[in-house]
Amino acid sequence: MSAGVKQGDVVAVVGDGAVGLCAIIGAKRLGAERILALSRNPARQKLAREFGATDILTERGDEATEKVLHMTDGIGVDAALECVGTGQSMATAFSIARVGSIVGAIGAPHDVVVPIETVIFRNIGLRGGVSPVRRYIPELLEDVLEGNIHPGLVFDFTTDLNGITEAYVVMDERRAIKSLVQVGTI
Repeated sequence: MSAGVKQGDVVAVVGDGAVGLCAIIGAKRLGAERILALSRNPARQKLAREFGATDILTERGDEATEKVLHMTDGIGVDAALECVGTGQSMATAFSIARVGSIVGAIGAPHDVVVPIETVIFRNIGLRGGVSPVRRYIPELLEDVLEGNIHPGLVFDFTTDLNGITEAYVVMDERRAIKSLVQVGTI
């Protein structure tokens, strides 16, 4: 994982879409001791807990920062996983990251400004990019087949080719985490 999550870490996941929920799975697999999920959606909170989140925070912005810092005795988290891609979510990730930690930018960024002063004066790294999925397939597929992880649960709306427009609408309206389009019969 881009943020360097390791055994015993306290990790915050900013965002509760498919990417954020799968980031929770990843943080748990890597041994995070505590996983804080920033989410306001009850159905997604339930799935976040199922995937390994130990704490759910409904706050955003400054309120989220205050809560995370309170929960970590003012230190911040060992790794902040930014899974939304907005300016506010990126600012939150940097504000809750402890000195010397890494923010993993996983969300598709739009209108994001990286707080360079924070990067320099608090020695916080930023890593991100498109995941090299093929690299992880062997170990993750084994975990899926053995029933250790269930990433497919993020697909909570199923349709056929005729329903593609609706598939995007329900995701845009946050009525679905991720849509699955089935082609033909299996």
